[in-house]
Amino acid sequence: MLTVPGSSASPRQHDGIPRFTVAELNQAIGSLLERGFAPRFLLEATVGRPQQKKGHLWLSLIDGQTSIQGVIWSSQLQKLSFVPQEGDGVVVVGKLNFWAARASLTVQVLDVRPSLTTVLRQFEQVRSRLEPEGLFDPERKRPLPRWPRRIALLTSVPSAALADMLRTARERWPATDLLVVPIPVQGNVESEIVAAIESLFRKAVSLGIEALVVARGGGSREDLAVFDGEPLARCLAASPCPVICGIGHEDDVTIADLVADYRAATPTAALVALLPERLQMLRSLEQEHGHLQRTLALRIASARHRLATRQEQLRMLHPGRLLGQRREWLVQQRQLLQALSPHHLLARGFSLLRDTDGRLLRSVAQLRPGAGVIAELADGRVVMRVQGIEPDGPGP
Repeated sequence: MLTVPGSSASPRQHDGIPRFTVAELNQAIGSLLERGFAPRFLLEATVGRPQQKKGHLWLSLIDGQTSIQGVIWSSQLQKLSFVPQEGDGVVVVGKLNFWAARASLTVQVLDVRPSLTTVLRQFEQVRSRLEPEGLFDPERKRPLPRWPRRIALLTSVPSAALADMLRTARERWPATDLLVVPIPVQGNVESEIVAAIESLFRKAVSLGIEALVVARGGGSREDLAVFDGEPLARCLAASPCPVICGIGHEDDVTIADLVADYRAATPTAALVALLPERLQMLRSLEQEHGHLQRTLALRIASARHRLATRQEQLRMLHPGRLLGQRREWLVQQRQLLQALSPHHLLARGFSLLRDTDGRLLRSVAQLRPGAGVIAELADGRVVMRVQGIEPDGPGP
């Protein structure tokens, strides 16, 4: 028997069968649904025939051959970050509305989000449009600055992602100045993100921005769909400085990741990729310092050796030394001349014989008996006349 729960009134009976008017029947059904069904539920469906009437959005929620009518009241429609289109897969937060006047059952949509299937389909659609233009080509990727002096962080403020990035920056390389630019990171906020980035681009040169980090912490792939938009992708592609994306988790890839000059697995990984590590750099500098000291010591030793060689060469070529060598040589030559001089022989008791014309006599054949001869001794000369000549006989 169909009764209204909690009501003391009972339907009229006719031969044991409850008897209702149409209004009573519809009221009873409505009361049953209101009291016996969950006040809120999640519903997975595909959107069909969305139509806006008097500010309200009416649509069919379809699952294969089964469907139910849904409605998003105008007051709620203005609050939604995602407005479903024909064929979109969605996950609806809703409740049942039953109008007793016409026995009409409708799902009142309190919130709606795209399903993973819809998100991935939109991703592929945007990718197929941008890829032929070369926006994802590795050749257009710019290298990251090695020692960035100032970088911009675009993320939600406050957020765990921002806190992690700030901590990582302090630990790794506190010399880099960080400019935090708050942006919304979830919902239908792509236009706001693009506006914030374009505003930053206009001031990038005057602010000294050398790199741009777009970051968002973890979430479902559906939550990251805002980074799959074509306007945002084209905006990032036009950046005057390198763009690093650290969005979601390692397995999450968005269109923004594909366009960026560098894709990091997480927001923290983006800062790790962009900033040098000071402890590692300190060790590297210490090694370089040691290498420079060793190189300098070798160069100094080499220079000292060359200087000593040059000094020795200068000493060897010094005019005083050369003059001394020449003097020594002259002394030796003088001694040699003295040793070979006839006067040296005369001092030893020898004599030189000359004829009256002063010619040196070397053989008895140059003399005749009666000829005059002059004997030259060490201390004077003796004039003599040849009395006779006795040649030596032949040798044995």
